[in-house]
Amino acid sequence: MSQPADLVDLTAEEQRVLGALLEKEVTVPGSYPMSVNAVTTACNQTSSREPQTSYDEADVHRVLRALKERDLVAVTWQDSGRRTLKYVQTIAARQDWAPDERALLTVLLLRGAQAPGALKTRTERLHPFLDRSEVEACLARMATAEPPLVIQQPKRPREQDHRWIHLLGPVEQAGGAPASSARLDPAVDRESVLAAGAEARDAKVRTSYGAVAASYAEALSDELLDDRQPFETWLLDRVAAHAAHPVVGGPVVEVGCGPGHTTAYLASAGAEATGIDLTPEMVDQARRRFPDGHYEVGDLRRLMRPVGAAGWAAVLAWYSLIHLAPSELPEAVASLVRPLAAGGWLVLGMHCGSTVRNNPTWFEHEIDLDFVFNEPAEVVALVQGAGLVDVEWYRRGPITARGETTERLYVVARKA
Repeated sequence: MSQPADLVDLTAEEQRVLGALLEKEVTVPGSYPMSVNAVTTACNQTSSREPQTSYDEADVHRVLRALKERDLVAVTWQDSGRRTLKYVQTIAARQDWAPDERALLTVLLLRGAQAPGALKTRTERLHPFLDRSEVEACLARMATAEPPLVIQQPKRPREQDHRWIHLLGPVEQAGGAPASSARLDPAVDRESVLAAGAEARDAKVRTSYGAVAASYAEALSDELLDDRQPFETWLLDRVAAHAAHPVVGGPVVEVGCGPGHTTAYLASAGAEATGIDLTPEMVDQARRRFPDGHYEVGDLRRLMRPVGAAGWAAVLAWYSLIHLAPSELPEAVASLVRPLAAGGWLVLGMHCGSTVRNNPTWFEHEIDLDFVFNEPAEVVALVQGAGLVDVEWYRRGPITARGETTERLYVVARKA
């Protein structure tokens, strides 16, 4: 590695803008160079970014001008019917970063402090590290450069690995630790989502999902196709097979069905499936996209038994409990267990953790939506406390190719 041409000291905004340009140049070269609008979208995307930001185009344009004055970005004009000003990053060439160094710095700029294992996973689309030891060797090389580019952080409680941060500018700290790791802090008050009351929270959920319904459906309605989520399709196939069982089988319901694609997948696998959602706009999307299905507006906390059957053979809460405070979960789970038939399954899907994440924007829409993360042990205890048996649970890591940033929890349990 050649030594940097000069010392770089970037503000938080400059770090995000340069990180976005470095990433998109490799991952979506067809959309590069980038307009101010495209850079703004890349900075504010809700996946692969920590912390979340909500820059406007004026913010980003100001940062790009400042970076251009320092020769860290350059401008170019593209003529596709009209001349459009676009931007490219020049920092990698000016600093003479090797491809592996560039990949690690890109992810560190975009996501803050991270351990070597996470860095290997998150750089897969940027550089093909063979294993974790290659990542560690590259980090060590950058740490001993003059001036150094990265530094190892002290271990925090319950962490198995040291995290690393870049030295291209101040990394936001919270309580002496990188802000990006604050999301794992167990001291976060997850009851805070009820600060204005349950009705106000429900209204935020309906309004937010109503605003993104069409965009959400367009982006995610095909996510269960082409083996993009192999674990999820394996689990859903099990549910469909259970629904077809000659003794304990019967109709199934997905509560919080969104645009209906999970319910439709179950139906395509042979299940008699119904979808219920709190947001009318989501139900409209489901009915439009899957006209042969059965979709209704409803509240999972008031789930009824199916018409013509003693109970549901399976109730799926597929990422539909993720806006409830922990204190609300026992009653919500009880409401899902109550209409289950004997031998019926409760299937839960949610995000792992002990925090609350607020999304101010989603699919380029302004929203105000809190996502509550839950620890596996808490959820398993909750399900067992509801009287269910044969409890099995699965924790999987994020699928980085899909832009996921959170670990996922799935729980399956049977009503005796």
